[in-house]
Amino acid sequence: MSVEPELNRLKSRLSRDVLWIYLLSVLKKKPMHAYALRKEILGRFGFQPGNVTAYVVLYKLQSRGFVSASKDGNRKTYKVTRKGLDLFEKARELLKETEKKLFS
Repeated sequence: MSVEPELNRLKSRLSRDVLWIYLLSVLKKKPMHAYALRKEILGRFGFQPGNVTAYVVLYKLQSRGFVSASKDGNRKTYKVTRKGLDLFEKARELLKETEKKLFS
């Protein structure tokens, strides 16, 4: 069965283009380093962000105060902040509102 290109594009936009939501979702459960985050996203959501992409998004989240990072040997461990949890909840509400508007 073939998948329509529109659905493939939608899936891509709802995953890689909003990677920050997935990262915050995983970090809500427990702090992790970038490699473990990528594996967790693959296992839970079925796609794996690229190495560089994950680090760029984590850097941006950290610079805006949505995650914090601490040194753990040679790696950084990332943890969601209160500000990051608030952003995640706002994203959840926006997606709920959008779903309601589209499918009601």
